[in-house]
Amino acid sequence: MSEPTKMPTKEQIEKREKEINALIAADEEARSLPNLKLGEILRVLGRSVREFKRPAIATPVLVTAEVVIECIIPFITAQLIDQMNLGAGIDVIGGYSLILIALALASLAVGTAAGITAANAATGFARNLRHDIFEAIQRFSFSNIDRFSTSSLVTRLTTDTTNVQQSFMMITRGAIRAPMMITFSIIMAFLTGGPMAVVYVFVSIALAAGIFGIAVKTMPMFRRIFRKYDHVNDSVEENVRGIRVVKSFVREDYEKQKFNEASGSLYHDFRHVEKILAFNGPLMTLAVDTIYAFVVYFGSMSIVSSAGANMNVGQMSALITYGFSMLISLMMFSMLFVMITMSEESARRICEVLLEEPDLKNPEDPVTEVKDGSIDFDHVSFRYDAQAERVALDDVDLHIKSGEVIGIIGGTGSSKSTLVQLVSRLYDVTEGSVRVGGVDVRDYDLDTLRDQVAMVLQRNVLFSGTIKDNLRWGDQDATDEELEEACKLAQADEFIQLLPDKYDTWITQGGTNVSGGQKQRLCIARALLKKPKVLILDDSTSAVDTKTDKLIRAGFRSYIPETTKIIIAQRTSSVEDADRIVVMKDGRIDAVGTHEELLRTNEIYRETYTTQNKQSHDVKMGQMDRQALRGTTEATDTPKEA
Repeated sequence: MSEPTKMPTKEQIEKREKEINALIAADEEARSLPNLKLGEILRVLGRSVREFKRPAIATPVLVTAEVVIECIIPFITAQLIDQMNLGAGIDVIGGYSLILIALALASLAVGTAAGITAANAATGFARNLRHDIFEAIQRFSFSNIDRFSTSSLVTRLTTDTTNVQQSFMMITRGAIRAPMMITFSIIMAFLTGGPMAVVYVFVSIALAAGIFGIAVKTMPMFRRIFRKYDHVNDSVEENVRGIRVVKSFVREDYEKQKFNEASGSLYHDFRHVEKILAFNGPLMTLAVDTIYAFVVYFGSMSIVSSAGANMNVGQMSALITYGFSMLISLMMFSMLFVMITMSEESARRICEVLLEEPDLKNPEDPVTEVKDGSIDFDHVSFRYDAQAERVALDDVDLHIKSGEVIGIIGGTGSSKSTLVQLVSRLYDVTEGSVRVGGVDVRDYDLDTLRDQVAMVLQRNVLFSGTIKDNLRWGDQDATDEELEEACKLAQADEFIQLLPDKYDTWITQGGTNVSGGQKQRLCIARALLKKPKVLILDDSTSAVDTKTDKLIRAGFRSYIPETTKIIIAQRTSSVEDADRIVVMKDGRIDAVGTHEELLRTNEIYRETYTTQNKQSHDVKMGQMDRQALRGTTEATDTPKEA
């Protein structure tokens, strides 16, 4: 039996809370969150109602009818009691009873109908809202996604949307029912009990003030709580994603402690909020007891002192019923107010996503055809953020012909990946321009450009589904023969044929049931199926052996000879047969040349090559010099023709 997890100390929770609050402040400052007004929030969320407007409108109408009927019932009941006191016969009592039964059935019918329409409207609204959030995320550029964490977006799609859905249902029913019931109850109480009903007005005002004070106190806390939800989910996501590393380094206890500190900070805030919200119940009980005591005492006094002239038993019964109806509605209203208070922050967070403008947009009259695979970097500079101190790329000037094979090599942090991400316009340049096929990438239709620039990124991603499903991301209409051909070129067919279900083998989420090298080869095959004008491999053969790497490159030359191929690699063997090799250092181009040229002239390339091949530069240079000398000698010794 495992030992119970130790709860973090108060000092640990406070330390973690300070760290999270600092992250929240930095997050809000980085995104410059808009201070949305309630009206703007409702307008943005209202767009997601769409085809569910009819049930959303029908619900308040039905609730209004239900409230009217429920307010009439005590009035009829009071008349029935009065008639019974006067000694009415069975025929009179029966008539009143039939009226009450009819009203009860009518209330049941409209109440049920209101519940159905409210459920349809709320669930439909939530479905549309999730769709709109997900669609907005799909439009985001990399820079937009950088401003949100993955766990935060997941929380907004799930927890926040559920909160807003519940509030929507409560608003369409409770927000209509509670105020109307309070209003009708007070009106009917004045009609029934006269001046005695003034107590209802005073109690409802005092109770509303108390509820409003609670809401004002808790609203800022909910904002902080939902930010902390994001960081708790961050911790879970990071742990699950890196669970193999966690276990291999035996860091389970550390991860549990880190999670408990984040969870403890969240618990601390929730406990504080719940303490404040706990005043709702006592306030409501005090209001109920006050009205009940007042009505029973003064009502009884009035009946006894006036011998039923000022008030009779039926009126007092109706007055008590209206009092309870009003207080139940106030209780519902208080619960509704708490839910709306909590969901307002959820709604605000959802609006942040829906109102986030994609940094990359299609031009007004986009180019919809990529002529060829030529690429021109014209004095390109780039920063990931306008406030960033460091320049990721600095004055890069590079021109690539269509069909060329270009290798890119450089140390970690030299911005190799950043450079190629500008080709498919995953980011926009800060200065200069990038042209593909002679056209500035900012003038292309984004889908057209990215369809013709295939990228196999550093982090190879496979999705849950069969191997065929994953390959058809490259071409959804590809035949089985085309899939097999692409896999043979990517050197993936051999291991696929050894699998029990071959191309119908199921790939788990993230491709965890295949090795790193197999995943890379499948991603390369997927890119080949696009038959693009430009193919970019961002260190995408790092997990395969050099022989397989060589076979893949040979397949490129035969299968897509006219496609421009850019190969980012750490191994010089992956790029040494390229037409040209670009050496990068600190976001700048340090040198451009062939393998032989760079061995002679570039220190970075020469050092990388000799380190990887375990031989000194002098030995390699000596071999090259002897070969050159041998060629000269043979040319000199060749006898001249007579």
